[in-house]
Amino acid sequence: MTRSGTERGVLIPGAADRDDLAVFVERTLRLDAAAVIRLRARSDGFVMAWAATGFDVLVGRVIAGRITPADLSCGADELARGLKTADAVGHVDPGYPMDSAWRTALPPETGFTHVDDVPAAVLTDLARRGAGLARDHGSAHGPPASLLDQVVLQVKSGEESVDVPMRCVFALTAMGFVAESPPGDEIVRVRSMPAWLRIDARFGSVYRRRGDPALVLR
Repeated sequence: MTRSGTERGVLIPGAADRDDLAVFVERTLRLDAAAVIRLRARSDGFVMAWAATGFDVLVGRVIAGRITPADLSCGADELARGLKTADAVGHVDPGYPMDSAWRTALPPETGFTHVDDVPAAVLTDLARRGAGLARDHGSAHGPPASLLDQVVLQVKSGEESVDVPMRCVFALTAMGFVAESPPGDEIVRVRSMPAWLRIDARFGSVYRRRGDPALVLR
């Protein structure tokens, strides 16, 4: 039972998983102090933690745990406090319901096609160069939209070609999904479907809508 008085709860038995989620939430709060976290049960028994970013990119991380109900949203600040005060069993108080505050469509869990793998070092190098341009041409509101929308990487597999904009690279590095100096053999995996681009890194994934925003999700 949570403070809201309804049957809502988060159970994360593993300390390592709680720590991983705490890092995810902390980095989300750095990007937006009023961020909302959405926790959603997956078909494989794990839980996906979601957050929308100012880069117009969704970020997510998989953790081992259980949630009631199977899809809930909460304030990132409340969840951060709940993780710090979790009991020995791993019960985490997510705070008050924030489901109405989540306004972003989620991508489907399955249906993505693997396009190609890219060395993680390529992404961190692009992020460093992009950060330099953002300092030179940005403002108090952040990097200019022209920089965020710039295609900085094109990944191909057969006839399939996927454009990766700078906003996805910034989201990956801002969330710490790739290390600042990754090992030479570390890769990020690019997947796609008609409506979504997905990039899976060592510590999390980023998702970006593709094509016409009015495209029906599949």
